[in-house]
Amino acid sequence: MIHPFHPLCGRELALVDRRNTWGEDRVYYHDETGRLRRLPAAWTSVAARSPFEVLSAGRSHFRFDDLLQLVALIARQREVQEGAASRKGKRPVSRK
Repeated sequence: MIHPFHPLCGRELALVDRRNTWGEDRVYYHDETGRLRRLPAAWTSVAARSPFEVLSAGRSHFRFDDLLQLVALIARQREVQEGAASRKGKRPVSRK
């Protein structure tokens, strides 16, 4: 398991099967109770590394597309906050 935020990160799992289900490449393994579990293959070392991962060589913790989505989310949140402030008759706080 290589996904940095997954609780099993760093553990080695015995691969039972790998298949495409629900439109996603998944790996199957048995947990400590013997129950069959599945994970996205991209979260494991089974999946081939993406071109971004190869070129970044571990120098970036965030993907470019994810950062663009974050910028858009922050912009939308600011619009909501500024709209709420103007409805209450308050001036929005400048963020320069």
